[in-house]
Amino acid sequence: MKVGIIGCGAIANIITSNIVPKDDIDIKYFFDKNIERAENLASLAGGIAILNFEDMLNDVDLILECASPDSVKYYAPKILSKGIDMIIMSIGAFMDLDFYTEVFTLANENNARIHLPSGAVVGLDGIKAVSDFNLQDVSLVTRKSPKSLGMDIDKEKVLFEGKASDAVKVFPLNINVAATISMACNQDINVKIIVDPDVDRNVHEITARGDFGEFKTITMNHPCSANPKTSMLAAISAIKLLKSFNETITVGF
Repeated sequence: MKVGIIGCGAIANIITSNIVPKDDIDIKYFFDKNIERAENLASLAGGIAILNFEDMLNDVDLILECASPDSVKYYAPKILSKGIDMIIMSIGAFMDLDFYTEVFTLANENNARIHLPSGAVVGLDGIKAVSDFNLQDVSLVTRKSPKSLGMDIDKEKVLFEGKASDAVKVFPLNINVAATISMACNQDINVKIIVDPDVDRNVHEITARGDFGEFKTITMNHPCSANPKTSMLAAISAIKLLKSFNETITVGF
């Protein structure tokens, strides 16, 4: 499988450094608005840095987006219209229902598939399993350190409380988790975001209730050293998703 990457920051670096020859995945093209970042990562991976992302469209099976929601909105329609599959990390882009409808239609019309990794939380398989069986309530409480949000405070503070669709507008680079859960359960979930100087990890607590019963998961992620806004688990989930395409037996969703 031949892969191109859009966005050559922390997540792309982690993913690229954890793909080995036996995985049968060739990450060949690297594109970033900062060409130096693309060149640096390409040199480490033995790939090609490109100035124009369209230069890879005739030579890849899949494109991995690791940039931003705005990048998804700009590049995804062009990629899907070529019938190329995508892995999208900036899932918050899909909380825009008009955009979601556009890319869904494009993917169907051009026989392309869109893959959304589970990202920085556990329990997504359970939420998907019960999503069509009277899932009554799903909520997310996220705690982050001031550093991860670029803040300097010494007291816990609730920064946001409302729906996921509004949370991703206020924190587009920090709350992909809310969008991922919403996509999994087909609901605009309830979200609370707390900045807490007493935590040094990104903490996500999910609660789901319905006819099946109730479950709760708590994920306490170490942030990436290169980018504290990003959890290591987000990158790891994309690595596993990439590798799963070549697996004979897969477990879970």
